[in-house]
Amino acid sequence: MRSIRDIYKIGKGPSSSHTMGPAFCAEQFLEEHPEADSFRAILYGSLSKTGKGHGTDRVLVDTFAPKAVEVVFSDTDPANMKHPNTLDLVAFKEGNEIARQRYESIGGGDIVVEGRRRKVVEDDVYMENSFAEIKQFCTFRYVDLVQYIELNEGKEIWGFLKTVWKAMQNEIHEGLSKEGMLPGPLHVHRKAKFLHEQVPQNKHAELVESQLVCSYAYACSEQNADNGIIVTAPTCGSCGVLPAVLYYLKDKRNLTDDQIVRCLGVAGLFGELAKRNASVSGAECGCQAEVGVACSMAAAAAGQAFGYTIDQIEYAAEVALEHHLGLTCDPICGLVQIPCIERNAVAAMRALNAANIAFFLTGTRNISYDMVLKSMYYTGLDMNQRYRETSEGGLAKAYSRKG
Repeated sequence: MRSIRDIYKIGKGPSSSHTMGPAFCAEQFLEEHPEADSFRAILYGSLSKTGKGHGTDRVLVDTFAPKAVEVVFSDTDPANMKHPNTLDLVAFKEGNEIARQRYESIGGGDIVVEGRRRKVVEDDVYMENSFAEIKQFCTFRYVDLVQYIELNEGKEIWGFLKTVWKAMQNEIHEGLSKEGMLPGPLHVHRKAKFLHEQVPQNKHAELVESQLVCSYAYACSEQNADNGIIVTAPTCGSCGVLPAVLYYLKDKRNLTDDQIVRCLGVAGLFGELAKRNASVSGAECGCQAEVGVACSMAAAAAGQAFGYTIDQIEYAAEVALEHHLGLTCDPICGLVQIPCIERNAVAAMRALNAANIAFFLTGTRNISYDMVLKSMYYTGLDMNQRYRETSEGGLAKAYSRKG
């Protein structure tokens, strides 16, 4: 299994698969063909259907600049297309084609280059590839998940995660300070600042937690929707769930930054398992693969913050993901705004609820995290394409009918 560094990427929103991934493809292609004087990008599948709303054309133009690029939103997909987020990049010199390469943006900012093998030996830092294997390793060697991470990643992983935590806090601070309308035709107003300002006026203590957690999730997700700097956790579209839970628990439990980064590490394990054994791509498996996995990561992080055992942490993550199974990805107008922003806030609250359930019921469970991951993956593959980030079904279709 790859390093948990693979889960957390700091960059511009609004989509890890539709903006970050294509940008990485363009950077690589441009570096390999500096002699080209112009380019063409042909977008297929979900990249074609929602690329304008997600800003794919914008990020490609920005990346290739000052050289010209023609962005083509293809109406037909190649017969041999393997992933719904596929694009062809073509290089030209004096009007003649000199190079062509196919890429897949597989989620979380990761890309696959057709015809090239991924460097598994260099990329994999964990011998274990399932949570069952991780738990067995920890049990036999009397180590917890934090010690397990350090054994494999080295102590420097905590410095990396401190940088990630700092970026997450910046997301929240900036998001809470801004007002106004998000870009695009939906005319969605920012709500994070309003939610946060209402907390001192709330006389109902049981609602304060909800308002705080939701305001933090809204802050991150609104920053993402506004093309701001965010951290994938595991994706841009689900970037608000984990930071919201950790920021709330930091104050609620008076956690230090060292404690927080260990929570981030544990969350990263579950996210990386999902990425390896299932998917974190909405275009491949629906929103269960994005917000669902983010919720499981946040529930695991909460379990670590609460001092849970390995079994309790696993159960928290399993409950959180299990109850997102079948969740569709249906962004209205292809924008990462409705239902994405609100969905992050709901998932953040659900992560805390899942962690609370795990505290009491871990000994009675029948389902493992590995089982839910497998179920999520096959559920996603069985899901109609209209519900996998194409904006052709669900809320996206209902909204277009104004009803």
